[in-house]
Amino acid sequence: MPSLDRLPRPADKRLAVRITPDALRHVRAGHPWVYDQGVTSVSHEGAPGDLAVIFDDDRKFVAIALWDPTSPIRLKVLHRGRPITIDRAFWTERLSAALERRASLVARGDTTGYRCVHGENDGMPGFVLDRYDRTLVLKLYSAAWIPHLASIVPVLDDMFHPDALVLRLARNIPESALHGLEEGDALIGVSPSDPVLFQECGLTFEADVVHGQKTGYFLDQRDNRQFVGSMSEGASVLDLFASTGGFTVHSAAGGAKDITAVDLSEPTLAAAARNLAHNAHLPAVAACTYKPVVADAFREMDRMVQQGRKFDIVVIDPPSFAQRQTEVARAMSAYAKLTDLGVRLVRRGGLFVQCSCSSRVAADDFHVGVAHAAAQAGRPLEIVRRTGHAIDHPIGFTEGAYLKAVFGRIS
Repeated sequence: MPSLDRLPRPADKRLAVRITPDALRHVRAGHPWVYDQGVTSVSHEGAPGDLAVIFDDDRKFVAIALWDPTSPIRLKVLHRGRPITIDRAFWTERLSAALERRASLVARGDTTGYRCVHGENDGMPGFVLDRYDRTLVLKLYSAAWIPHLASIVPVLDDMFHPDALVLRLARNIPESALHGLEEGDALIGVSPSDPVLFQECGLTFEADVVHGQKTGYFLDQRDNRQFVGSMSEGASVLDLFASTGGFTVHSAAGGAKDITAVDLSEPTLAAAARNLAHNAHLPAVAACTYKPVVADAFREMDRMVQQGRKFDIVVIDPPSFAQRQTEVARAMSAYAKLTDLGVRLVRRGGLFVQCSCSSRVAADDFHVGVAHAAAQAGRPLEIVRRTGHAIDHPIGFTEGAYLKAVFGRIS
């Protein structure tokens, strides 16, 4: 476990920063980012994590932010309005407020895997905290948080008393800014050598918190997985881009008679099989026939269409297709292709589910595109529901919205 005492601390002297009128309007409206080109002047050179005070042209306080000279997002706004001290009391209040937003989820008692802090949307830009039962995982997307860990980690220890707090690091953070911290380090306790188990809506899953994608599991689809499970009694299910089996396990627990799970990664499908095994004590899961298929989803869907295969439920949950604005058109084309193939695989009266986690693709554009592609394929959708973010993934600004899903019956 690395010593937090050897990490740098924010400089005592705060940076005084001026920004463009457009950036100022956005900050006052609640936007948490100021890009490098939005900064017009800065009082002195600062290190990642130093506190920067944003002033307007009248030298009035506007906001306080984390300074990150290693990132195009130069300022991550923590607080706006009136001057405030950023100290342990501030972090305690900010983290407590985030947990209060999730109180109803925690109170259910059937879910021990959830997001505790959703970055910018909980007032902590670039700081994501996920909980897997007794293990916390902290994913940092900015070097600016490194100097504040010595203040924040004790607060997390007091709040959660976790067995372990595992550090995960975004690839964009320069090694020179990490001060010896490494991916998978335990900031509290010892990093687990095996996947940790947690509960999602009463079902058991595992998360590889040290080596798995993101923080070990995709927590954001919980509500959509539960809904698909509620519709799965006696169904034949096709789970595309199945990953570690979230939709698969919920479908099996919901009474699906058979499930075909398709993913390009053999290790993730192996994890899906283990997640099914974690729930094998449930009669419905034990009775379900599971078939994993290691393949490219597009090609496998095309092959199934040619074979005339049909399913009662088809779930399509692909990775992000648009990491930058220039890729949006290609992403929309990919969603249309998936819809065209997917609706052809659904039996008449069956359920078609398609998701998008591309933040640059607007929800309205996604829904219109899916509906159009389904109609063009001669399988128009009767919309059952459209969904967005779960309670533990709140949205605090426009760019923070990324998840959307559509559920439709094939008439």
